[in-house]
Amino acid sequence: MPFTLATWNINSVRLREPIVCKLLEEDAPDVLCLQECKSPVDKIPMDQFRALGYTHMVARGQKGYNGVAILSKLPLVDAGGEDYASLGHARHVAATLENGVTIHNFYVPAGGDVPDREVNEKFGQKLDYLTEMRDAFHANRPEKSILVGDLNIAPREDDVWNHKSLLKIVSHTPIEVEHLAETQEAGKWVDITRQDIPEGLLYSWWSYRAKDWDEADKGRRLDHVWATSDISNAGHGSRVLRAARGWEKPSDHAPVFATFDL
Repeated sequence: MPFTLATWNINSVRLREPIVCKLLEEDAPDVLCLQECKSPVDKIPMDQFRALGYTHMVARGQKGYNGVAILSKLPLVDAGGEDYASLGHARHVAATLENGVTIHNFYVPAGGDVPDREVNEKFGQKLDYLTEMRDAFHANRPEKSILVGDLNIAPREDDVWNHKSLLKIVSHTPIEVEHLAETQEAGKWVDITRQDIPEGLLYSWWSYRAKDWDEADKGRRLDHVWATSDISNAGHGSRVLRAARGWEKPSDHAPVFATFDL
């Protein structure tokens, strides 16, 4: 059963409901994973999404902050959600499709502005969150699973507009990249996006601070699609919908797509 999946940090699902609907109408992924929904689950505008065929949702939410949701045309079963680093944040939710594939949707903490846990509590929380993800995958190796979301780290040199300039900038520091690599290795996760697009600059986020974001193109690839090694060969068709960054009242992230023949 082939299905297409997209992941998108929407930066308020209620504020940006019109562009979520635009994506669902025009690109129609079978499954859409949203992060930073900034909404309690019961306030997510599901009536509009159901009208477009997305009759299933598994989500974790909180008022004004964080929040993750999986919208689907396909039946889903709630597979839980973990509070890594005991932050009390809605940052992870999982759901299982009828074909047995479990989808994990993550919103890893951004980590603040200073890459030093001694002076920046948020940076320490980010590292702790990744460490607990790593330990969980070591303890219970995932199978037949897909992991997506805003992981808030651009790991490769060609995942940022200027590697040397960003080495001391949160999201591309060596310690963050190392933590992400350990997390990926613990679950034997395969980076589907880079499996499909192995070379070249590739971004999914452009700062709101840059009014000329498209021309300047100072982006980072913060949004990821991974799959466990037992199903990674089924992934293909990866792309970033860059145009969505230019839609009316956009998120600063663009959706990332992949298709799986499972």
